[in-house]
Amino acid sequence: MLKTFADDFSAPTGLTSVIPAPGAVLGRVSTPSSIQEPQAFGVRALDLCVAMAAIVLFAPLMLMITMIVRIAAPGPVLFRQARLGRNGRVFTCYKFRTMYADADQRLEELLATCDRSSSEWRRDQKLRDDPRIVPMGRLLRRLSLDELPQLFNVLLGDMSVVGPRPIVPSEAWRYGRHIASYSAVRPGITGLWQISGRNHTTYRRRVACDVMYARSKSVGRDVEILLKTVPVLLTAHGAY
Repeated sequence: MLKTFADDFSAPTGLTSVIPAPGAVLGRVSTPSSIQEPQAFGVRALDLCVAMAAIVLFAPLMLMITMIVRIAAPGPVLFRQARLGRNGRVFTCYKFRTMYADADQRLEELLATCDRSSSEWRRDQKLRDDPRIVPMGRLLRRLSLDELPQLFNVLLGDMSVVGPRPIVPSEAWRYGRHIASYSAVRPGITGLWQISGRNHTTYRRRVACDVMYARSKSVGRDVEILLKTVPVLLTAHGAY
């Protein structure tokens, strides 16, 4: 059933080269009026309560990670990247930095010299054996601890606790006509894709999960996904 939602992936001309500044709106993305975020007040209240509670709970851990990142990989503690949000708005997404300072150069060299990695990157926008990641960064990613700063994105209103994973603007073409469903809701820290196999699934299935979620978003749905996220995090299923 999922695959029927993700069957249009032709890249619009010029879209993949566009990297807008935070706060800009990706002009090609529009949200149809038929796709609305139901129970908006309840969903936002849930976001704020969960985010604030999690920040208080994990504050000591985030402080510890900050010190570890400084020691393991000299450079900024936070990784900032432009991501595509609700209604096509571009925002700055925060994560703990898990890569070397010259990560972009390492990726270019690898993709230019390794056909297998190049094919994997084109297919999933991810690498199972990513040379850009520092040793400690692999642990943070496997436990999803690198995403803790996104709790502040939730407080700012850029993200939701539950929703599609935020994509970079150059990935929008992968959603084809379904980009409207992605843009109908705020991207989330966790979501239907994360509890449905995560990186063990295909990108097409990820799109399908996002479409299904956008069409059925509610407070009850978010609570259900949050509860199912716990065992996924504890087992690190699909994370790398």
